[in-house]
Amino acid sequence: MSDDIGALRHLKAPSLAEMEVMAEAAYARLPERFRAMCGNVVVQVDDFPTEEVMEQLQAESEFDLLGLFQGVGLAQGYGTQTFAMPNMIFLYRRPILDYWAEHDETLGKIVTHVLIHEIGHHFGLSDEDMERIEAQTE
Repeated sequence: MSDDIGALRHLKAPSLAEMEVMAEAAYARLPERFRAMCGNVVVQVDDFPTEEVMEQLQAESEFDLLGLFQGVGLAQGYGTQTFAMPNMIFLYRRPILDYWAEHDETLGKIVTHVLIHEIGHHFGLSDEDMERIEAQTE
C-alpha cells in the first residue's frame, strides 16, 4: 500500500497543453463521418469559459460548463462562407477536472464524452445517437 501512496505523490493534473493533446487524440478517434460534420475544427482547452460565454449561456458558476462548440457545420453551409472563422470546440480544463474528481470515470473517457456531446448537441443529434458514437470510440 505504501508503494501506491508513493506513486500517487507524483501525479498531477494535466496542464492546458497536455489536455489539448489528449483532446486532439480523442477527436482523432471519433468516427470519420461524425468528424466530417465539423469541417476543419480547432480544439482549444481553456481553464474556464469566458465571462461573455457564461452570460450568453446563463451559467451560474464557472464550473457549470465542461465544453462548448462554436461555429457552423457543413450542414449549415460551413466552407461556403468567405472569411468564416474556423469551427471551435472549447474544453474547460478546471470544470472537467472537477467532474473527474467526483466521478468514477477515466479522464480520457470524460474528454471524449464532452467532445461528442458538444458536437452532437450543436448538430441536433439525439442522446441515443451520441451514445452509439461514444460506444464506437471505446
